[in-house]
Amino acid sequence: MSAAAATAEAAPPAKGKKKLIIILAVVLLLVAGGGGAAVFLMKKKAAEAAATEAEEEDGGHASAKGKAKAEAKHDPAQPPVFLPLDPFVVNLADKDADRYAQIGVTLEVEDAKLGDQLKAYMPAIRNGILMVLAHKTSTELLTREGKEKLAGEIMRESVRPLGIELEEPEEDEPAADDEKPKKKKKKRKTAADESPVKHVHFSNFIIQ
Repeated sequence: MSAAAATAEAAPPAKGKKKLIIILAVVLLLVAGGGGAAVFLMKKKAAEAAATEAEEEDGGHASAKGKAKAEAKHDPAQPPVFLPLDPFVVNLADKDADRYAQIGVTLEVEDAKLGDQLKAYMPAIRNGILMVLAHKTSTELLTREGKEKLAGEIMRESVRPLGIELEEPEEDEPAADDEKPKKKKKKRKTAADESPVKHVHFSNFIIQ
């Protein structure tokens, strides 16, 4: 009797100890899971912060480049460099009368180094400009629009020997009476505002 009673009394503590072990195991699992989640969240926040910092740096660089470009374009401390060309005298393409033009051209370039480079290509540049002028009529050149168009064409001819092809203004292709004019398709070229020749100035413009 006494031995059986002792065994019966010893059984409850063993059962309680087993329950305690189970509880501790559950707690450890919860702690481990919470720690893993915390580590995951910390890594995620760190990655987001790094991405945000990289975007801010890229934006800063882009802003700095844009600012530097604007300052280079409008920097009063660096006056523009002008390259005057010898005057052009050419017969025009008028059919009703013999007309000719005497035109003085000055190129405004981005720096003196480019000016020297253009001088080395001057025969090719002058040839291109003369070809353009020879196809003009006095009626075209007497208007402001005609002079502005000529300035754009001279700019394109002045950089072409350097291997630079500038974009041309879009022109509508002739279409049938019942169709809308179609715009010409152009190959990808350099934008005019990126040209090393910034402006074309006329020093004299005589049509006779």
